Amino acid sequence: MAQARKICVIGGGVAGLAVAIGLHQRGIAVEVAERDKDWRVYHVGIIVQANFVRALNALGVGEAAMQAGYAYRGARFLDSTGVVLAELPGETAVDGLPSDLGLTRPALHKVLTDKVRELGIPVKLGVTFTSIEDAGDHVDVAFSDGSTGRYDLVIGADGNYSAVRGVLWPEARPQYTGQGVWRYNVPRPAGLEWSDIYIGDPRNGYNGKAGYCPLTPTEMYIFAVVEERGNPRFAPETLADELRKRLAGYGGLLGEAARHVTDPKLVVYRPLEACIMPDPWYKGRVVLIGDAAHSATPHLGQGAAMAVEDAVVLAEELAGKDTDAALRAFMDRRFERARLVGTSSIQLGEWEMHPEQAGDPVEVTDRIRRKLAEPV
Repeated sequence: MAQARKICVIGGGVAGLAVAIGLHQRGIAVEVAERDKDWRVYHVGIIVQANFVRALNALGVGEAAMQAGYAYRGARFLDSTGVVLAELPGETAVDGLPSDLGLTRPALHKVLTDKVRELGIPVKLGVTFTSIEDAGDHVDVAFSDGSTGRYDLVIGADGNYSAVRGVLWPEARPQYTGQGVWRYNVPRPAGLEWSDIYIGDPRNGYNGKAGYCPLTPTEMYIFAVVEERGNPRFAPETLADELRKRLAGYGGLLGEAARHVTDPKLVVYRPLEACIMPDPWYKGRVVLIGDAAHSATPHLGQGAAMAVEDAVVLAEELAGKDTDAALRAFMDRRFERARLVGTSSIQLGEWEMHPEQAGDPVEVTDRIRRKLAEPV
């Protein structure tokens, strides 16, 4: 295949926007199709680490992300009463930017969309594809607004429930892991400079963990990752009560913060479903990145980081090679790293659901944090 000169990105989330920015910076024409006409994201927080900061900095938005979020000292593990068991301090990532950062999803979305608009990258909102026809030397895409386009490559960046993946690998579907994640934003206490992870006590009735992360000088978010047997669904009006049940029994700052969980409309709950694709993540002239290729659970706080790393690496490779060689080089740099995050995250969840069989989550988390701090 010749070098790709014109690329279509399906999906305008973290992965899609990041790869569009990276491609544009390397002189490759790129268009984005995003099915949500309002281009919304839900208002919860995310935890990011050194590799995410480095990848954002490569796209020219590292400083903007720092300004939009809150840099903190690192991660701590606590017992369910709030006693600190271990500290995993962060280190400087790159160009003096801190390595541990909390920010809201809308804040990150704004950083990326502002950059896309600044660069003049075309984005079709309220539009997705209706067909993708790989002709060998090009790809023809038909869109839901009736338009069509011819491209050298299509990038599926459309998330865990990827429609692009469904076309290429219809048998590959996310599988429920046995846990769900609960999130809620609350006021940040003065002086909180860590993201704290409380190891759950099964005697409290829920196998799992909970914690919080600073997002801004005045805001933080609570999270609870809990075994949810049978993959239950919850009536929207019950979500605040259900989250408080799962936080009952925790002491320390988490116990105090749980009292702020009052509005069920502000609780975000989702079952944890993972889909880790084998190598390669591409067929012909269509490639997957981000959660479309390797969705994992949030136990290592690496979902957004893996997506942005994918974007940076794919843009680098496509700029310097013919398309087939670039896609193979992309896989060589990304597959084992993404698989490490995915399988380790799922393993941590298994330990939480089966504490009698658990290994050492602190050691695993520390080891992988250090590994991922290394350049890709």
